[in-house]
Amino acid sequence: MKVIKYLMIISLLTVFAVACEKGLDPINAVDPGTDEAAPELVINYPVDGKNVLSPDSSATITIEFVATDDFELKSVIIQLDGEEIANLSSFLDYRRANIEYNYHNMLDGDHVITVTASDFTDKSTTQTVSFKKITVPPYEALDGEVLYLSFDGAYLDRITGNAIPVVGAPGYGEGVLGDAYAGATDSYLTYPTEGIVGDEFSVAFWYKLDPEPARGGIIAISRPYEEYNDTTRFKGFRMLRENAGANQNIGINFGIGAAEVWMNPFITIEPTGEWMHIAVSISATTATIYVDGEVVMENLALAAPINWKECTSMSIASGEPNFSYWDHFSDLSLYDEMHIFKRAITAEEVQSFYNLE
Repeated sequence: MKVIKYLMIISLLTVFAVACEKGLDPINAVDPGTDEAAPELVINYPVDGKNVLSPDSSATITIEFVATDDFELKSVIIQLDGEEIANLSSFLDYRRANIEYNYHNMLDGDHVITVTASDFTDKSTTQTVSFKKITVPPYEALDGEVLYLSFDGAYLDRITGNAIPVVGAPGYGEGVLGDAYAGATDSYLTYPTEGIVGDEFSVAFWYKLDPEPARGGIIAISRPYEEYNDTTRFKGFRMLRENAGANQNIGINFGIGAAEVWMNPFITIEPTGEWMHIAVSISATTATIYVDGEVVMENLALAAPINWKECTSMSIASGEPNFSYWDHFSDLSLYDEMHIFKRAITAEEVQSFYNLE
């Protein structure tokens, strides 16, 4: 009996050994190849030729850039006005470094930032941006104004001086006053809704439409789609654009709890590349839309105020991430001088924005 038992064990071990030998791929060394190309480098901020605005004479700015290499990055050196301020050699991804480096005590004046990325074969790439740092006086917010984006070389709330979170890589264009926000694919601004929404809500801004792609989100405040899968639109606020033959329709939609309200389109325009001024003023009972200072549509009998429940974030220049189920993705248009209020604004105030007072 013992002999049979031992024979069975030996047989099983033999089968297992053969199975391991035949069933598992051996670990073979792979030739890593050669490092042929120099690193690639893109500086996203500061923007070359633009101003950096701050309410502080000595400011902290975030230098943002991406360095990549086909083999392995060795180091990244940052210089300000010819002096080294950082030498980085440790990266989470040895082929790609997405860097946000905070520099403190940036003073007013003209400055040059130089970034050099090197690999282990001593090939290097250098990029340079020039900019001017300017101290701007604190902006005195108007009554009920909760956000003011001037887009003058920075995605910055002029009321608080805080940076606006950015998704993707939008740019700048020539604005009505100074620079303007320039939309880009898979890019938009985002901001938490806490403190900026209430029973009343208004927004006023300058807009230069780019009709490509055919649809785009302009402003979107919706419940998180991944969490609620909500296409009822009974809550929040959305401004959008859609193709209408050779023209474009622009409309808004907002939720009042048990229903949604459509004011769409409030304008149909030919995409001529001209600036237009848009203002939306919503109280607890009425909604009024202005284009170039004039009323174009009204709803004088809202059943309830806007319902913001679970609408935790706002997107500017895109419907993403929560209002993209109808392909209202990133808008490539220009935006300038955006004012957001936690109250309904008057016709006189709209005229003052349109007249750039």
